[in-house]
Amino acid sequence: MDKKKLGIIPVFAVIALVFVFIVSDNSVDDTDTTISQVSPKINNESIGMVINSPSSSVTLQQLDEIFADASSTGIGRSNVYLYWNMIEPVEGKFDWLQSDILMGLNEKNNHKVTLYFSIINGETLGPFPKWIGKPTLNGINQDELVTALDAVLSRYHIIDSVIIAGETESQFRYNERFIPVYQELFSNVYDRIKEKHPDVNFGNSFALHNVLNKNLGNVVQELSSGDFVAFSYTPTDSLNEISKNPDEAIEDLNKIFEIVPNKKIGFFEISWSTSDFVEGNDDSQKLFVEKLFDFYAQNESDIEFMTWFRYIDQQENSCVKEEQKIGDQTITLGGGSSMGTSEHVIERLNQYNCNTGLVDVNQNGKIGWNEFKTQIQMLN
Repeated sequence: MDKKKLGIIPVFAVIALVFVFIVSDNSVDDTDTTISQVSPKINNESIGMVINSPSSSVTLQQLDEIFADASSTGIGRSNVYLYWNMIEPVEGKFDWLQSDILMGLNEKNNHKVTLYFSIINGETLGPFPKWIGKPTLNGINQDELVTALDAVLSRYHIIDSVIIAGETESQFRYNERFIPVYQELFSNVYDRIKEKHPDVNFGNSFALHNVLNKNLGNVVQELSSGDFVAFSYTPTDSLNEISKNPDEAIEDLNKIFEIVPNKKIGFFEISWSTSDFVEGNDDSQKLFVEKLFDFYAQNESDIEFMTWFRYIDQQENSCVKEEQKIGDQTITLGGGSSMGTSEHVIERLNQYNCNTGLVDVNQNGKIGWNEFKTQIQMLN
């Protein structure tokens, strides 16, 4: 089994190849940056981390070890990214090969799962299976969508949260006239799925840095349907360089409660890069982690979940491509998206994303890793 290679499923917003979880264990101090294998007694279901490998492929044995390392810290949640075209390549016939492995590892390690099922993926719709084609928002068949989501949720009972649309603000930034179309689609699908799966919560996700940089709070407010509103966050400017200090980043997170005052908030993908190429470093990541958990403790009753974007760094320039393959479809980054399409911007996005882990590519913990573990132990 360990000789079989497993290709990692592409991650949210076609940025990277990762999976989400949480890590923490106070048995390692700041002078010992190796990953601890000590298992905690308590898992915190509200805290998560994207669990990934340092390269784009991994053996099942290696993946099992990676999950065990991350899970030994007390994590109680992960993100799993399932694209419709990958799980239902033929109408009515589902391919559970990769998702069974990931969900099995989550269950083995006592994790709840936040499912990302992309109907909207930034400026892109889908990707959809070939048998559906490339529908507009008006053309998405609600019966087919409900059937697919029901199949996933019926198979994997560890899923307790579902994000249907990601970087939703980018889809409607110049297309606000289509907001009512999506509102109706979401509402109808929500009502029907809730009847079958009342314990599963649903929401849409937005990139907070885009919302703030481009003044798109109104889009968030109009699409804050469901049980929670989720956000990803990077402390970056439009060139993907870090432009905030940790205190300013926490101020950004606090602005969410002004934009969405009456909903639970999910922090879907939170990150801070240590790449000096984009003005990051280990010290600022550690400080941000410390302040992030202070923020969480102060607002815990209003937070649905909080997930760090990446467990381990990836190999340089492997995290972003202008054209990203998801199953049988190629997604091209749009010129109006937060990522842009210029070589300059994509180079910085690669550097940012590939170095957002709390562990380096040699599986040595950064000082932010130790801080993360300590903070989770304090919560538990």
